[in-house]
Amino acid sequence: MEGDTKKFHFMEADLIVHFPKHGNQGKYLGYTVVAVDRKQGTVPQGKQVKLGDILEAHAFEEGYPHTVGYFKSSSGEGAEFKAEYLEIRRISSVEEFWLFLNALDI
Repeated sequence: MEGDTKKFHFMEADLIVHFPKHGNQGKYLGYTVVAVDRKQGTVPQGKQVKLGDILEAHAFEEGYPHTVGYFKSSSGEGAEFKAEYLEIRRISSVEEFWLFLNALDI
């Protein structure tokens, strides 16, 4: 799935969300994504979840603003994780994240 996704790193939460290039349509909240919670490990690596389940979680909503980095490749694991960010944005609401996704044609 690595080569067929667009990846976002929510830096403060240390959450990585992979969007598949194909298969999702309609409203973003209903999109199926793969999430990796690097800080807590509460989302098993490779587990598909609804984007809305992540973004509507109390802890996530209380964490705004979020720094979100869009990247294509990364290296290392754990504390050694390094991503080559193509764009980084500071978002203060879920609507700003939708604008980010729209700008990247997701």
